Amino acid sequence: MAPLSPPSVFKDAIYQVTGVPIERMKVMIKGGMLKDDTDWKKVAPKDGQTFMVIGAAGELPKPPEKPVVFLEDMDDSELAQVVSYPVGLVNLGNTCYMNSTVQAMRAIVELQTALNASSVTGLPNQLRLLFNNMSKTTESVTPSSFLLALRQAFPQFAELNRSGMKGGAAGYAQQDAEECWTQVLHALKVVPGLPGPSGSSAHTKGFVEQFIGGEMRRELKCDEAPEEPPSVTTEKVLKVDCNITISTNYMLSGILDALDGKLEKNSPSLGRQAVYTTRSRLSRIPSYLTVHMVRFAWRADIGKKAKIMRKVKFPLEFDAVEIVTDDLKEKLLPISRRLKEIEKDRLERRKVRKRTKVAAGQPKKDRDVEMTDASGAASGSTANAHSSENQEVAGGELQDESVYREKELKELEALVHADFLADVGSSVSGLYELVAIVTHKGAAADAGHYMGFVKRSVFHPISRKAGDPGIPEDDEDWYKFDDEKVSIFPREKLATLDGGGEDSSAYVLLYKTKALA
Repeated sequence: MAPLSPPSVFKDAIYQVTGVPIERMKVMIKGGMLKDDTDWKKVAPKDGQTFMVIGAAGELPKPPEKPVVFLEDMDDSELAQVVSYPVGLVNLGNTCYMNSTVQAMRAIVELQTALNASSVTGLPNQLRLLFNNMSKTTESVTPSSFLLALRQAFPQFAELNRSGMKGGAAGYAQQDAEECWTQVLHALKVVPGLPGPSGSSAHTKGFVEQFIGGEMRRELKCDEAPEEPPSVTTEKVLKVDCNITISTNYMLSGILDALDGKLEKNSPSLGRQAVYTTRSRLSRIPSYLTVHMVRFAWRADIGKKAKIMRKVKFPLEFDAVEIVTDDLKEKLLPISRRLKEIEKDRLERRKVRKRTKVAAGQPKKDRDVEMTDASGAASGSTANAHSSENQEVAGGELQDESVYREKELKELEALVHADFLADVGSSVSGLYELVAIVTHKGAAADAGHYMGFVKRSVFHPISRKAGDPGIPEDDEDWYKFDDEKVSIFPREKLATLDGGGEDSSAYVLLYKTKALA
């Protein structure tokens, strides 16, 4: 131990040798007991001096499973795994549309697993290499190879800007991030799917079809000939559109507006053009649901696409039950309803633990009062849980969170419909949480700036108890990816991305189905 180290360090050294926990340890010195604020100069210890230690020994601390490695001894790959911030991507000249797309796609965690397990070539392989490079460095990555592969696969992204086309300074034009998102997903259709249970059709599906693709059932009914049989078709989709009109205020209403509508077509029973009502609903929903905020519309008067500035609120949690078929809704509702109830119990447990933790750090006089409140809250939770058979309290205190999670998982798994068990990559509850956003800043479709936003929990494990690695369960903050610049974006500021002006507004939203545990 270094000379004049604090008493707390001295006590820890004793604990390492004797196994007597610091909180139960009494170290006797001349004139009393060693305290954390004791001045060593007044104690004046001598070399070889013996101290009396009082306290019951527990189990000796175990040595670390892996040797301790200090930051200065780590290489870039090791540093990237312990430094909290993910890395940015260098802008190679109007490539913010691509950079924001790649960052948002990192939120599809299973995609990286599928890419690493495959032997794909071309654009998918370049994406795999780019993802791996981003996870092994602390410096911004230059995505030159991926950009080249993107332009080779889809020449539209190699379009020159107007100056270059007129013989001026050559440069690549700004592109649409949603088009980039869609085209990359099309290229990824060659990536094999992840294995499923024996007897399932998982091995015949690609990854995109499993985890990102949905199935849309469209029904057409003739308003002018009710007796005419409806026309029903089914198609595979990679996204859900959210139309934005002068009356759209919320994402769900915009989605329903895109799914339902009127059109004119030839009626076989009437032998002429007639008005039909179209109603579309998802008959299959994936683990990752993409929502496209249709913010760019063609204007004939100016001969180009213009941005719709209207403010449209999007939810951080989304229940897809309103946009699915009646048959799928019937399969989702049992587990969806129960998961919502369980989430309320989980939130209440977090509140109780937080209050108890705060109370434990207060002076005893104040703690007695606070602990009564916490105990009351725990009792209330227990009373509520007796009906749900979820909240159990042992000795007046909550058990370890893993105990509840294990029991809840078994209960929820029993409610999963059999059809979902064989459908790898599908959502079993229809309940989603927002994990990534691509935004657009500016007034024009062929200009402006794109940025990516990804929830922090995508990159870091959730810690549900003290001492566990990762971020706290109640950490709801995000990362903002502005090309190579990466910063924390508080959850409270997400509402500023609703739109309403030329500033950054949500354009592509990625929702991930909620985990059961």
